[in-house]
Amino acid sequence: MSNPKGIKKILSQEDIKKTLYRLTHQILEKISSSEGLALVGIQTRGVHLARRIQAIIKEIEGRDIPLGVLDITLYRDDLTAIGPTPTVRETSLAFDLSDKVVILIDDVLYTGRTVRAALNEIMDFGRPKRVEFLVLVDRGFRELPIRADYVGKNIPTSRQEVVEVKLKESDSIDEVTVIRGSD
Repeated sequence: MSNPKGIKKILSQEDIKKTLYRLTHQILEKISSSEGLALVGIQTRGVHLARRIQAIIKEIEGRDIPLGVLDITLYRDDLTAIGPTPTVRETSLAFDLSDKVVILIDDVLYTGRTVRAALNEIMDFGRPKRVEFLVLVDRGFRELPIRADYVGKNIPTSRQEVVEVKLKESDSIDEVTVIRGSD
């Protein structure tokens, strides 16, 4: 459904919930045991998604999965373009990565640069058995050879459009919209 302001809703609250359950089931089907599994969310909305997936795994398997938080700000390749004082948020990986299958989680996959920075940061904390990537929305336009192992929704966009993910934890609403930019 479109509106005159050029905003198109792609996922509703219920769509996001169903998508996260589907993605969680895909993870559990692929990983033989959740025992060696760890979730790592990329600040900010990736962390919210990781916490939700952690809760779904707890609901399904009755097991608490370790959850880490990454802020990739200082690992970005465009750090100097951000400005002299970038906002740095929490990074917390309070578990041993060795022999873990780490599911790296973010809200939108676009150029791949955020994921590259997150991988660099994870490797500074240790060497996991394997790292897989889950994203709620893949919008295309990769600049690096990176793909997601688990994708909630592929949304074809133009470079003039913005994919906006809003989650209750930070935005008081769950929805994904595409905002048409000016030509």
